[in-house]
Parts: sequence; C-alpha cells; structure tokens
Amino acid sequence: MRINRNESMNDTIFALSSGAPPAGVAVIRVSGPATMDAITALAGSLPKPRHAALKTIRTRNGLTVDQGLILIFPSPASFTGEDCAEIHIHGGKAVVAALLQELSTFSDCRLAEHGEFSRRALENGKMDLVEIEGLADLIAAETEMQRRLAVEHTAGGLSKLYQEWADRLTRARALIEAELDFADEDDVPGSVSDMVWEDMARLQAEVRGHLAGADFGEIIRDGLKVVIAGAPNAGKSSLMNALARREVAIVTDIAGTTRDVLHVDLNIEGYAVKLYDTAGLRETEEMIEREGIRRALKTAADADIILSLAEIGTAPETEFAGFTGKIFRIGTKSDLHPEDRGAYDLCISSTTGAGLPELHGLLANDLQARSEALSLALPSRLRHRTLLNDSLAALSQAVNSTSAGLDIRAEYLRQAGHSLGRITGRVDVEDLLDVIFSEFCIGK
Repeated sequence: MRINRNESMNDTIFALSSGAPPAGVAVIRVSGPATMDAITALAGSLPKPRHAALKTIRTRNGLTVDQGLILIFPSPASFTGEDCAEIHIHGGKAVVAALLQELSTFSDCRLAEHGEFSRRALENGKMDLVEIEGLADLIAAETEMQRRLAVEHTAGGLSKLYQEWADRLTRARALIEAELDFADEDDVPGSVSDMVWEDMARLQAEVRGHLAGADFGEIIRDGLKVVIAGAPNAGKSSLMNALARREVAIVTDIAGTTRDVLHVDLNIEGYAVKLYDTAGLRETEEMIEREGIRRALKTAADADIILSLAEIGTAPETEFAGFTGKIFRIGTKSDLHPEDRGAYDLCISSTTGAGLPELHGLLANDLQARSEALSLALPSRLRHRTLLNDSLAALSQAVNSTSAGLDIRAEYLRQAGHSLGRITGRVDVEDLLDVIFSEFCIGK
C-alpha cells in the first residue's frame, strides 16, 4: 500500500526494529503524535523519559501480552524528532505478533514503511541525507573499514565539510551581489570580487582534491574488485578456493571447466574485497565457453585489480581491453616448478599454500597505498560523486569565465551551491528519497 506522504506525517507508526523472531529480546519502536496515548493504554502509565521501566503490557481488553521494558522519548529529543517509544519484550513470534496487532487497533496507528523512521528524522531536521545514508551503510557494514566510514558519515563529518563549502559559496554570492547592487555606495568596498575569486579558486582545488578520494570511498563501501584471469588450467579456480578457504569453484584438469563468473567476499585487513574467478581465456568455437570468456573480459574491464595467472614457464596476460587498473602477474603451481620462476610479481602454489600469505600482503599493501593521506570524510556513493562533479563544473565555470559579467559568474556559484545542497538533502531531493529509503529495513 502506498502512503500519501503529506498525510502520513500525522500517523503514528510502529515496527519491529530488532532481528526477526524468534529471539531473546524483540524491540518494537513507535513514533508519532499518538505514541504516548498508546503506551499509556498498553502499560497503564508512562515511565520517566529516557529511563527504562518494567511494565506489564496488556491489550485494552485486559489480556496480558508480556512483561517488558518501556522507554519513552518525548519530542523533539528523539531519533525522529517526534514522540517516540521503545517496547522491549520477549522475542517469540506469537508475542511480537500480538503486540503489533494490538498497536494496529489504535486510531491513526499503522505499520511503518521501509525507512520511514529515518525519513521522519530527515524531514524533522534531526539528520541530513548524507547522515541517513551513512546510517544505512552502518547497518549493512560487514568489515571494520566499512563500519568506520559509515560512522564518519553518520556522525556528520562529511555533512560539516559540505556545509562549510556551501557557506563559502553563499558568502561569495552575497559579496558579488552587493558589488552589483551598491557599486556607487561608499560603504561597499570596490572590487570585492578579487577577494571572492581567490577564495573560490581555493575552493575549486579543495573540491577537486576531495573528489580524488571518491574511488577509494567507493572501494571501502562496495569492496575492492579483484579479478582472477588467465588461460585455462592456469590455477584460477584453485586460487579462488584457497583464498576463500572453501570449495567455491569446481576444479578439474579439463580445460574450460569454469564457464561463468564466480564471486566470493573476503575481508583483508578490515577492507571488503570482492574476488572473481573467470573463465579461461583462449580462442574457442564452443558457444557456451565463448559466452563465459566474454563475461570474463567484461568483468576484468570493470576490476580494480587483475591477478593475471599463468603456470610457471608460460607468459601471463598483461593487457585486458578497457582495463586501466593494476595487474599482478602471478606464476602458479610453484610446487611443480621449483626452479623456474620467470618474470612474475609472485609465484604461488594453491596446493601447498606457498606464496599465498605474500599474495594476501600484496592486496593489503595496495589498499593501504590507496588510503594514504586520506581521511574517512570521503564520498562513497555514485550520487555523491555525480553531484560533486556537477558542483565542481559550475564552480570552475565561475572561476574561469573571467570575461563574463559578475551576474553570470554569480549564477554559476548558485548552481554549484545547489548541487552541494542536493548531496545533503537541503534542496530539491524529493525524487531521490523513495529510492534511498527503500534500502532500509521496516523498523529503521
């Protein structure tokens, strides 16, 4: 059911905010104007704000649902900015279902939509869009670096930076417009624009430097994409299984066994690494194998790193169409070729494990090198990168269009500020919100 957004803010919403039952404890979250009345009806009385109180929770017919802890958070000092409450009960399916059913009987109370609690926090000014996206990433974080990046965003580090830039753009526009409107007035210093453009040139460099970290921000959030490529029987699937420490890929002596792209997630020094095993690269007329090779080359073109494998004694591939990242030349089956090492960055044996710690180290060192001199106040989504590029383009137009009138250059500054505002959700983002909040679970 689609809820009318304007009308829905008058509803009181509720949802299970903890994991799916059965569980030791379940947390039911409630938010909206009828929250305190509903809690009073269920628990008999309200506890002291932000203090947990053990209450017997009953239906309005007097039937006991459970005993649990009640916490209330009066507006505006709550996550959503509205009256909120949490009910901590036993996490059995029947207990949770009974309480949710009872809440639905209150007037103007309904089950929350995906991300609706967070959306209300945004609309009530408790968080901005970057902080909200950071919260979604924090919930989804699987590695230490993903957690740290999400915490930085949720805590407002990135938002503070963008707001500072927006304030500088606003001040620059104000000074330019003052010069345009009051050029003949004594209290407006002449040619303030020289000072403005010096600061805007510095801002241009700051935004460009910030964008330089976008690739690494996306790698932290989405994972470093590492593709294992090479000729048939070069040991690609064996390496995949060895690094994953389980049988992900089928390994045989038959060339062309791997036909599709296989994927496994690794955690290397706190970073997410997405490892892909691909079909062996060779000329073939076999239709299914050709499709596998096409997919292998497409996956390789989109990679951050390619591990180009070749059995020791043969030459590894060093060129992949469309690929602009780093290639590590890996010689395989070192247990069968103890003397012949050839021109490889590293020699390994998936059978004995020789060289695998060093390969792990190569990937870890690459990640560390990418993060050098970078803070975690990084753009981590394509949406951020796109709007930052839009802002930088408009800012560059303003700085570089020295022959244009001040009014035109001021308009470029306005466009730059508008794009920055769309990142944090301060202007014109209604079309994005449904997509963003669909990533959230119901209780968040």
